[in-house]
Amino acid sequence: MPADKGPNFVLRGALLALRSPEKQNRRGGTGSAGNFGQEVDRGPSAVHHAPLMALTVVVRSGDLKSQATITFDAPRIVIGRGDGCEIRLPDPSVSHRHASIRQRGSDYVVVDEGSSNGTFVGPVRLSPQAPRVVRSGDLIRVGRIWLELTTAQVLPTPNQSLVTKEIALALVASSLSADGELSAPRLFVTAGPDIGKELLLSEFDRVYGIGRAPNADLVLTDDDASRRHVEITRRGTQIFVRDLGSKNGAQLDGIRLEPKRDTAWPPHAKLALGASEFAFEDPVLAALSEIEAGRDEQMQAGDSIDPPNVAPSEALPNGPAQAPPIGTGDAAPIAQVPTRAAKPVKKTQGFRAVDAAVAVLALIVIGLSILGLTWLFRGN
Repeated sequence: MPADKGPNFVLRGALLALRSPEKQNRRGGTGSAGNFGQEVDRGPSAVHHAPLMALTVVVRSGDLKSQATITFDAPRIVIGRGDGCEIRLPDPSVSHRHASIRQRGSDYVVVDEGSSNGTFVGPVRLSPQAPRVVRSGDLIRVGRIWLELTTAQVLPTPNQSLVTKEIALALVASSLSADGELSAPRLFVTAGPDIGKELLLSEFDRVYGIGRAPNADLVLTDDDASRRHVEITRRGTQIFVRDLGSKNGAQLDGIRLEPKRDTAWPPHAKLALGASEFAFEDPVLAALSEIEAGRDEQMQAGDSIDPPNVAPSEALPNGPAQAPPIGTGDAAPIAQVPTRAAKPVKKTQGFRAVDAAVAVLALIVIGLSILGLTWLFRGN
């Protein structure tokens, strides 16, 4: 991130087909509050939308170059830090399965799934498993991360699983970049006349060309390479390579690539073309795996993050004072790469006067005890 994270970008699953009242509601059920065993808020904040309105989720935390949004038309959307979530937020304050958004009739409700740091609708923290109706434009917070929910009659985002991976990676890349660390996959030449040359794959879905052509993204001097030998593309968490019909072909770990067809490049495989060999490293993917495998980070009372673009006094007019958000602008911290805790510094103390007095007193007591025992034994 850039994100983990942010960082910021689209949401990281297969859902079980649910024979539940939620699904019945989509078929025309009444959608009573009893579906969840709890009373749903039906006050002024509840708004009834037209049937089959799509839900768009906007990540409002982080420092993304473009707005991270994803649109769903599904009965259940899981939010969390884990790989199987529809909205994948790489931040240690977000639980692996943090919350869910569910269709209930013509409404959407948000439910906290027993998270470590809670789910908030505006300033209100939800009780675990207690559904709350949300309206278009509502802000919800999971851990440190703010999300904006909007509903409209629009088409859902295609390739949602790919988009959610790219959002998570972008958030982590944003965080790494903010810390001055390399955030893009790095392709480098490991053997051949161009050994040491590198190419950063910083953009998703961009096609990078490798060959002897002067306009190639990575220009080779290898006489056995074609002018346009291979193309490299970054999609989600994977790197793809395509042989462009080169004269001498290309191989991944000794297996010849089929021309004009994208082939996934495994992380530790070597690409060979002509007299050259290539490998790549992805620091973002490594950081994302570390964040997702880690434990939940317990937020403290003063760690609450104000809603984006809202002053603290406006966000909670009657609530306690909150610590200002960390970072720049109104962006909340996200996708911080876990680091080892610093070892505590042992404090050294000098020999104080009080310590000397106590030692002298102890010696006197010991001496008197010895004299008393000596006198006792002599008397006997």
